Amino acid sequence: MKRYIFPAVRLTLVLIVVLAGLFPLFIAAVAKMAPGKGDGVTVMHKGKVVGYANIGQKFTEDKYCWSRPSAVDYNAAGSAGSNKGPSNPDYLKTVQERIDTFLAHNPGVNKEDIPAELVTASGSGLDPDLSPAAVEIQIPRIAKARGMAPERIKALVKEHTKGPLLGLLGPSKVNVLQLNIALDDMQQ
Repeated sequence: MKRYIFPAVRLTLVLIVVLAGLFPLFIAAVAKMAPGKGDGVTVMHKGKVVGYANIGQKFTEDKYCWSRPSAVDYNAAGSAGSNKGPSNPDYLKTVQERIDTFLAHNPGVNKEDIPAELVTASGSGLDPDLSPAAVEIQIPRIAKARGMAPERIKALVKEHTKGPLLGLLGPSKVNVLQLNIALDDMQQ
């Protein structure tokens, strides 16, 4: 029996040191070399922190581009989806409420033209980006609320659209916070 217990105990102690001590220290060291030094990349505007580059924020005023809905109200400490399936009655009610709200604020848009990402939350509930199509459908509302020509906003959206990584990986996207900061700057 001793022949099996002592090696098992030694192996357990070695794995505790490696996996609970050395590996977390290694990951922390790598994070300190990343942008934001492991604390997230803050977005500064006029000397003030206005948000984080990789965490979505809630925008509800008509003059702003609205973000993707969040199941956790954009709380990074509780990142999660709703875990409700596409046939769940509560989920369907929530999506319908989001559709109704969007249509009320965006007259002239048909229900079937609304990109799904504007009425469904992401898996993390913190997605900071939208597709160019999800931004473009909001341009008439933003232009009207700001008293600006839609063409100026379209040019700004095009300027803030990031293509796929290396030209092939992933979709094109627009960071909503950075776009909304640019909209405020453009209007001033």
